[in-house]
Amino acid sequence: MGRPRKKRFVWQNPVSHFFKSAGIRLSQTEHIILTVDEFEAIRLADLEGLYQEEAAKTMNVSRQTFGRIILEAHRKIAEYLLTGKSLKIEGGNYITGDRILYCLECKNIWDRGFRGPMPLECPECNNTAIQTAGQGGPFGRGPMRGRGRRRGGPPWR
Repeated sequence: MGRPRKKRFVWQNPVSHFFKSAGIRLSQTEHIILTVDEFEAIRLADLEGLYQEEAAKTMNVSRQTFGRIILEAHRKIAEYLLTGKSLKIEGGNYITGDRILYCLECKNIWDRGFRGPMPLECPECNNTAIQTAGQGGPFGRGPMRGRGRRRGGPPWR
């Protein structure tokens, strides 16, 4: 039996989960399943413009694994565009930025888990100035605000 897959870091869940060609009913098409981590790879490489090594660090995978993820995502999107099938985004082995918490005072980063209430203070310094990675802040948005072409990778590595 192989070792368990590492969870990939995904900034946030997609806003839309279905895409289809105009004029075709959703119930009449086959679905192509694009996983959430493949969707994130497309966002990092094609929208944010990150190199594979930087994007792999952001998703917490190796560069080779990121290459396989992005290759499969491009294949699925090409199939969607060329065949008239619908594209459904679901599944995958990932955690979202809503689970990753950051202390603005001591810069501590931790995973709050799937369940339970949002903690009110940092476990290290007991400061109440905390936020999720999905809120921006030190993690930023876009290539020039924290997650772009900077050295050293994301702050949670």
